[in-house]
Amino acid sequence: MDGFEGNTGIIVVAATNRADILDSALLRPGRFDRQVTVDVPDVRGRTGILKVHASNKKFDADVSLDVVAMRTPGFSGADLANLLNEAAILAGRRGKAAISSKEIDDSIDRLCGRRNKNYFETQ
Repeated sequence: MDGFEGNTGIIVVAATNRADILDSALLRPGRFDRQVTVDVPDVRGRTGILKVHASNKKFDADVSLDVVAMRTPGFSGADLANLLNEAAILAGRRGKAAISSKEIDDSIDRLCGRRNKNYFETQ
């Protein structure tokens, strides 16, 4: 932040989903005056995010995005995008033309395993 005067009118906007690993120099008083925490989406938000990321994918009739949203509390938008991408990859590897509930289940299990691993590594 060196080189900026107090009245230059420059606004810096930054985002991270890992605030716990930010350099402490960034968080010193006067560097960033406001911090806005955006929580993970609720079930309605997750449904909307899933619909956006599902628009270019084919699903079997047994897949309900509303059910997937209910099964994924605590997932961020990036997690939900990864979930559907992982399910599409699994369906492709299994020679399927569409994503089924099995691929969704396996993807949730895989992502939850990654999330738990990352959680325990930072503790």
